[in-house]
Amino acid sequence: MSVDPRPIGVFDSGIGGLTVVRRLRAMLPDESIVYFGDSARVPYGTKSPETVLRFTREATRFLGRFDVKLMVVACNTASALALPSLRDETPLPMVGVIQPGVRAALRATRTKRIGVIGTSATIRSKAYEEAIHALEPKAVVATGACPLFVPLAEEGWTEGPVVEDIARVYLDPLQQAEIDTLVLGCTHYPLLEAAIAKVMGEEITLVEPAVETSTEVATVLAGLGLTAPAGRAGTARYFVSDIPAQFREVGNRFLGSPMDQVEWVDQNDLPWYER
Repeated sequence: MSVDPRPIGVFDSGIGGLTVVRRLRAMLPDESIVYFGDSARVPYGTKSPETVLRFTREATRFLGRFDVKLMVVACNTASALALPSLRDETPLPMVGVIQPGVRAALRATRTKRIGVIGTSATIRSKAYEEAIHALEPKAVVATGACPLFVPLAEEGWTEGPVVEDIARVYLDPLQQAEIDTLVLGCTHYPLLEAAIAKVMGEEITLVEPAVETSTEVATVLAGLGLTAPAGRAGTARYFVSDIPAQFREVGNRFLGSPMDQVEWVDQNDLPWYER
């Protein structure tokens, strides 16, 4: 079996993609990772599809400087709006977070009634609905945008009465739809999983796409002969386009462990200045 020591590139509009990095490092400890969080231009969830595609192209070009062997678009909005174009334009293997989450939801559901929560842009794109119906036409899909979940997660407000009250407002229509499975369609939402589970009830299965995304990355690497040499400890580098100190402080919660050095990318050095 061939091996490839090059790193995996992981991109997100900001900090939420660290929940994907957390799963990748747990599942693939031999792999090195280069992460770019576009914190200067977050959030993507309120941007137009054209803007999200442009930003994602630029982030892909930036990570390409590190000779990455595979790219993970660890942002639901970018996966929904930009991933198909990127796959047409980029020779690198690319993994998003939507298709893995959909497959996990279809395995979990008993009644084929599935809920999806995410940013406004992700929900407007109907990417999850279309992906679910492509695999299971008879599925009933209920969706809901939960924009306040992102700032709550970043501020560390992940549990308690205030969070649960907000969650009830967002999640009540999904409960009324009688779903049995709920996809957490934003990389921030796993931090609120306890509050979401409390509001939805124990009979509802919550699906975190980051888990399935990591499995898909492992499968793709093995299939292409790109796995890292066994027995070595993978490294991780973190780049942001703004405020590295704040990114490190908040990112430790998302990553679940102390973060290594966070490197600020001078915007004069970012690819959008090369156009």
